[in-house]
Amino acid sequence: MNVALAFTRLLFMLLCIFFMTFYMISGPEGYTLRNLGFGIALGIIFGCILIGFDLLFKKFNLRSFNVAVAGLFFGYLMGQALVLIFSAILEISAATVHLSVPALEIIRIALFLFGIYIGTLMTLRSADEIYVSIPFVKFTAMAHKKKDLLIDTSVLSDARIIDLATSGLLDCHLILPRFVVKDLYASSEVVDEHARMKAKRSLDVVKKLEGIQELELRYNDTDFPEVKDSLSKMIRLARLLDANILTADVSQIQIPAIEGFRFINIHDLSKALKPLMQMGEHIKIKIQRFGKEPRQGVGYLEDGTMVVVNGGGEFIGELVDAQVLSVKHTTSGRMIFCNALAEKGYPHIFEEDHEEQ
Repeated sequence: MNVALAFTRLLFMLLCIFFMTFYMISGPEGYTLRNLGFGIALGIIFGCILIGFDLLFKKFNLRSFNVAVAGLFFGYLMGQALVLIFSAILEISAATVHLSVPALEIIRIALFLFGIYIGTLMTLRSADEIYVSIPFVKFTAMAHKKKDLLIDTSVLSDARIIDLATSGLLDCHLILPRFVVKDLYASSEVVDEHARMKAKRSLDVVKKLEGIQELELRYNDTDFPEVKDSLSKMIRLARLLDANILTADVSQIQIPAIEGFRFINIHDLSKALKPLMQMGEHIKIKIQRFGKEPRQGVGYLEDGTMVVVNGGGEFIGELVDAQVLSVKHTTSGRMIFCNALAEKGYPHIFEEDHEEQ
């Protein structure tokens, strides 16, 4: 847990206990053990409620919070406007309409709550259309901004995302759109058994990602009801949030990055991290010197990796075909052991534990 976050929670817990205890012992009964214990208990309960709200809302980002606050503000204005309009109508029709005071108060409260609800709801649904701008002023970032990563459905169906998330390589925020989760829940109830099992495995991956505290997986509630295609929704959301898309769909590798974002495919990462050479692979190598063992030759790849070729000692200065036996990692670097391919079959295969001086 973050030290600053733990300190803040502890501070507010102590403040809750202090204020509740002070309130209880400052009452008419004064200081008693009963009031003291009751105040401490109330403070602990209220502090736990505050921490519970913190845990509940930790998945929401600052933008969602700002949109919610703006929605409450607009809803408050709408509620006040409805109450004023209702009061004006009552004044105009005072001679014909007669309502009791409790009925008038109930109607005013209902109109006020209705205005707040509608204003907040409309603001949340139209969050992508809210822009704050100052004429003739352009704001630019002073430092390079790391883009967040949006997760699509194909990544959740690939369990390797869990290993990638726990590796610490993802130093940016992962954002999971709510419409992706809704699609998974819908797919988990279809008749097709293959699609249903795939959706359930993806939901299990979501739960495991939520359990990785260092990852800080966040949800985004923005949706585009008028758009039916999931890929189009992801693209619009990526433009809106200025984020990239993390995917495992091979068909999306060829999409150009001219839209203001990029598709980051975990298959590309897998290819980049695969071994340099695999057993049985054929390579061409120029033999530059003799090796430690008889008939061994040594060559080097472009990156300086040493290649020990059994049977390559007879081809000093020549380019030979060889077949990879193994790749070993040593303190001085990586070494590749091969067999030179002769015209009439393979020469004797040397033991893999031979080491080059």
